[in-house]
Amino acid sequence: MSLRLPRVDRILDHPALASSPALRSIQKRYVNDALADLRRRALVGELSEAPEAEAIARAVARRLAEVMTPRPRALINATGVLLHTNLGRAPLSREAVAAMTAAAGTCELEFEVESGRRGSRLTWLRPLLAALLGAEDVHVVNNGAAALLLACTAVGRPGGVALSRGQMVEIGDGFRVAEMAAAGGAALWEIGSTNRTHVADYAAALAGELPGQSGPVAAILWVHLSNFSQAGFVHQPELAELAALGRARGVPLLADLGSGSLGGIPGEEPTVQEYLSQGADLVTCSGDKLLGGPQAGILAGSAALVGRCRRHPLARALRPDKTTAAALHATALAYARGQADTLPLRRMIGWSEDQLRARAEALAVRLGWPPGQVRASVATVGGGSLPGDTMASVALAVPTRDPSATAAALRQVGVVGRVHAGELLLDLRTVAPEEDEALIAAVRDV
Repeated sequence: MSLRLPRVDRILDHPALASSPALRSIQKRYVNDALADLRRRALVGELSEAPEAEAIARAVARRLAEVMTPRPRALINATGVLLHTNLGRAPLSREAVAAMTAAAGTCELEFEVESGRRGSRLTWLRPLLAALLGAEDVHVVNNGAAALLLACTAVGRPGGVALSRGQMVEIGDGFRVAEMAAAGGAALWEIGSTNRTHVADYAAALAGELPGQSGPVAAILWVHLSNFSQAGFVHQPELAELAALGRARGVPLLADLGSGSLGGIPGEEPTVQEYLSQGADLVTCSGDKLLGGPQAGILAGSAALVGRCRRHPLARALRPDKTTAAALHATALAYARGQADTLPLRRMIGWSEDQLRARAEALAVRLGWPPGQVRASVATVGGGSLPGDTMASVALAVPTRDPSATAAALRQVGVVGRVHAGELLLDLRTVAPEEDEALIAAVRDV
């Protein structure tokens, strides 16, 4: 069906767009996009009458207002998921934010103040992280997936890497670890079965005995089951067993930990230090999960392997920016000073039920809600860490007849809760005490 749509200039000249801060060229782009969408809807029978120029102009103005607002906006995480991937994972410490702000302008990123010569952006961070992790050397890239990609590409060629089928993890948004490991050109050899893989399976890959192999693999890849667990008739060799096999055959063991825990976290999540002490030659992990820092990827291990990764061309493409390096350095300093419990993530984990309940009761009083709106809740770490582990928490149940509609309204004013069992809950384990005033104001607005 063909519609007589208003001309582009008529829509652009409408007063609804006159006050938009967007340039005329951007306004024209959005008007053309709106008209193209209307034509598409008409062709499939979704539209039988052409809208007036005013309606289109106002719709474009609303869309422009959305995209012209600086993003991402700050939100209050009241979901009870501590490392909520969609909400930015680990919140940064004040010190990390201050370090990012200081580095945002002109800074000594790759400049030695003392000598006046060019330096490295990781000059101060490398030795500090290496000491914390018990590694010979460390390299930093822009995220955990990049660390795995760089390690497999730099170390896993030409023979490829051997990975158990039981460790072929899929992470968020459909990305699969096996595909990421092979994205740089290293072959990936699947060994064992979904539920059981043995040392002999790895030995066959190291001997070049797998179907299709023309030679031995260049590395063993071990992937931590960070977001799921296996039970029943299952078997995986211990990391130390594979390390011994690798040493005997002269093949390095790469271990992708993912979560990046340095210890002090309740639960059974392994640490980078443990993986290195068990014989892993190179460990990769994220900086914005259990480490509690910014989005970054860390490669820790032998100086020779880290050096190969650092010299690989991909290393430059994957390097972190100056603000990331600054925030990660500030986070590492908290650990080095014995102040890791001051990091926001560690604070959230450390709050007792009594502390959370006292806060919830005080907030309920200020909101004029009865004590019955304070609920026992269950929080999770999230972020692909500690699968199945939960911790007791306390939440406020928002008094509303339509929890979903109220949740949507709260999101518009910057508060993200969760609807559970027909109630809208605001879980306080993921709300910092300094956010309480903003939480009260947002709830009152809605």
